Parts: sequence; C-alpha cells; structure tokens
Amino acid sequence: MNAKPHKPKPSPEAELYEECIPWKDNACCTASTSWEAHLDVSLLYNFSLVHCGLMMPDCQRHFLQAICFYQCSPNLGPWIQKVDPRWQAERVLDAPLCLEDCERWWADCRTSHTCKSNWLGSWAWSRGKPRCPERAPCRPFPHYFPTPANLCERIWSGSFRASPERRGSGRCLQKWFEPARGNPNAEVARRFASPARSWARCPGLLALPLLLPLLS
Repeated sequence: MNAKPHKPKPSPEAELYEECIPWKDNACCTASTSWEAHLDVSLLYNFSLVHCGLMMPDCQRHFLQAICFYQCSPNLGPWIQKVDPRWQAERVLDAPLCLEDCERWWADCRTSHTCKSNWLGSWAWSRGKPRCPERAPCRPFPHYFPTPANLCERIWSGSFRASPERRGSGRCLQKWFEPARGNPNAEVARRFASPARSWARCPGLLALPLLLPLLS
C-alpha cells in the first residue's frame, strides 16, 4: 500500500513487537512501526486508545492486533483503494474480517468506553492530542456499536467489512493468527485477487462477450 508508514514492499522483519509478531516472516511494516503502534499515544496516528479512560486489556489487545494487521499484512492487496493524495495515496476498504474476529472484538470491548463510532476524524484537539468532541459523552462500546458488525465496519470508516464466513473457510481474513501455524490470509488474498473473482465482481463485463456476436 502506498501510504505512510508502509514499506515499499514486504520483506522479513525479525524484530517485530508483540501483537505484530505474526507478520515477521513477510511484513509491510518495520520493527520501529510495530513498536510505535503499541504506545499509549500512538506515534503512527497521534491517537490514544485511552481517550475515555483506561481500556480493558483484552479490548486493547484487539485494537493493537487490528493496527498491526493494517500496517504489517502483505495480504491486503485486493482491498487497496486510491484516496485523496492530500491525506495519503491509498487505503484499505472493505477487507472482510472473519465472523469470529468481529464477535470476539465486540465481546471483549463491551465494558470499555469510547465517545465516537468513527475514529478516523472529527476529534477535538487539545495540546496536540485528539480528545472527544464536545457533547460526545464517553459510553460503553455497545452504545456506539450495537453489534459486532457495527464495530468492525464503523470503527475505521469502512476499512473492514464484517464477513459471515468463519475462520478456516478461505473466504475471510484473520486480523491475528498464531505464527507457528502460518499465515491463513495468503490463501484468502489469492482467492479474492484471482481473475475469476474479478470477473464475478463485474457482471456487466461477463455479459459483454455474449453480446458481441449479436452486435456484429
């Protein structure tokens, strides 16, 4: 992805930090980026997960995993889209997260608090840090995200899509995995990047060859 702080192309990174370790064999992030992602006020986005007080450890772990997934994964190519170059050249859109990933993320964050359903913008800034906008009270996560799908799809403005598919189906992405078991997302990326899949996304293109003999 052509976006800061991604590397020009993936390569091994033996020193990735904590939740970013699964991508050490082939990563789009550097060791420094993986460390910055774990700070209370992340240097990657100048953003704090504790904008509504301390976040429960299990909830925080999901966010760290999601940030590492977004920054480090070499398997997000089929979902990279061009965006406003004044912000960044490209971003990920509608990457399908497995059903269990969204459900566990939501369940583990039920008792943590936030003040917004879209974390990509419209924050109030004070002393160089983003803070909750005026009249945006801190509430438990289910107040802003009534369902697991709401959390996955709204939190970063559509970067992820809540898939009905389960882990191991080959049709959805895991935002974290056990490194010893290998990267399951490589197969998923190949499936979504295949020519057959591209044609299936554009039924009008499929119909065009059938129409050509009639038009000649």
